[in-house]
Amino acid sequence: MRFRFAISLLLLLLMGCSSSGWSPQERAIINGANYSRMSVLSVESPTDSLTLRTPSAPLSKEELLAPEFGRLVASMIESVNNPQNEGVGIAAPQVGILRRVVVVQRFDKAAEPFEVYVNPQITHYSEELSSGSEGCLSVPNRRGEVRRPQAITITYNHPITFEPCEEHIEGFVAVIFQHEIDHLDGILYTDRADSVVVEQ
Repeated sequence: MRFRFAISLLLLLLMGCSSSGWSPQERAIINGANYSRMSVLSVESPTDSLTLRTPSAPLSKEELLAPEFGRLVASMIESVNNPQNEGVGIAAPQVGILRRVVVVQRFDKAAEPFEVYVNPQITHYSEELSSGSEGCLSVPNRRGEVRRPQAITITYNHPITFEPCEEHIEGFVAVIFQHEIDHLDGILYTDRADSVVVEQ
């Protein structure tokens, strides 16, 4: 009887350690935010810069179903909606989580909602390029002129079902997606900018 209890306890412990798939460091960052704003990493910090330059890992279905995912997404949305420093998109690496998750404001939809995209990838770029001004929550007090394709096709996993999805996106929203997906590959808009100026 004691042996069965010990085996059951061991199985529960193992399940508890591996059920979410999130590392202890990731869980500490996510749970520390407690559904509130997270600190946004900045290129002005050498440690933050190393994280921002590191490519992110894909998210598994197991990790999507864990409570950490919901907490991460809620905190990312709170962070990008910070009245003191609002943005139109944010990527998980910007809050210290090196996973392929982005939040994008869909100006092309009614009510302009913020939507979550898991494991997004750009599979097609239009040949037409256009130059536009970009800023970034992780690159404070600067703006740059960046030439980007004006239409893209993206694939991603649905944030609830994990089913594969595909979408064609144009205009300003396509630019936001490119900017945020660059973050997942350790690329900043300043790497692509024709010029960058310091804002007063």
